[in-house]
Amino acid sequence: MIIIMKPEATVAQIDSLCDKLIGQGMQIQRNAGVDCTVLGVLGDVARLDPHNYLIQPGVERVMPVSEPFKKANRKFHPKDTVVDVSGVKIGTRRLSLIAGPCSVENYDQITDTAFKVRSSGASILRGGAFKPRTSPYSFQGLKLEGLDLLEQAHEVTGMPICTEIMSPKMVEEYDRRVDLIQVGARNMQNFDLLTELGQTRRPILLKRGMSATVYDWLLSAEYIMAAGNPNVILCERGIRTFETYTRNTLDLSAVQAVKQLSHLPVLVDPSHATGLSWMVERMSLAAIAAGADGLIIEVHNDPPHALCDGAQSLTPPQFAQLVGKITALAPIVERTI
Repeated sequence: MIIIMKPEATVAQIDSLCDKLIGQGMQIQRNAGVDCTVLGVLGDVARLDPHNYLIQPGVERVMPVSEPFKKANRKFHPKDTVVDVSGVKIGTRRLSLIAGPCSVENYDQITDTAFKVRSSGASILRGGAFKPRTSPYSFQGLKLEGLDLLEQAHEVTGMPICTEIMSPKMVEEYDRRVDLIQVGARNMQNFDLLTELGQTRRPILLKRGMSATVYDWLLSAEYIMAAGNPNVILCERGIRTFETYTRNTLDLSAVQAVKQLSHLPVLVDPSHATGLSWMVERMSLAAIAAGADGLIIEVHNDPPHALCDGAQSLTPPQFAQLVGKITALAPIVERTI
């Protein structure tokens, strides 16, 4: 349930109403807007009679919320959320670019790529230390050694790092060492992991599951937020359809749907969506035109010899060319870079 206060409602009236609701076992999400205060009421709201609150001093209207996600709901939080990743703000008019290799391989590879993507305009370095793979015989990442190498790349470039987490057991480690913790598509509904991540304050990049609906995706975000962490960034990375030409099917309509339903920032991953490096540029531009707040792109300094996903990785010069085109497009969609 949402209670919208009148613009002239006093602090005393708002506080009194909040106290009354809390006394009935509800949780209150209080959002002060430009013109009014919006109270999001969480809990067993079915037993509340909305008319009892409509007559309270200072109340303008009471609205039921039919969607099962509450904290992620734009009705509860009308203003766009901006998530701060170690100084990089995601969700503003300024587009955010996250770039780097699919997998961390060695010091020279990760630092060389980091310097090159930073010089082209990337603000956050991505790289996989732990890699979930379909086959148990595929390269699984360097694990903790890869995390060490990411930290070293951070030290020499100053770039915040983004890497994927696989297990709830690693949450404490990642909370200490990683700026943006990525939850991959396979773990989008690992509710134990999501709940543990809700205990941290680290920003979480939540990728959409390969068979997940938009509602499924937002409910996974709700798990993190309900556990106490509001710093969630959503990432569309393609869904599995009957099409086999591309790795996945990039669902750009989901960007608009989420923007309508939620206040959370949304990024797009065109690399995993298509699996084909020659498609990444146009899909990136389409994502920006569709309203994405930024991109996460795989860039490798030597794609033919990459240990993982070289076919979908841009080279640093290709990434620089893409950033130039995004820079030209940004003003048309009222963005900057």
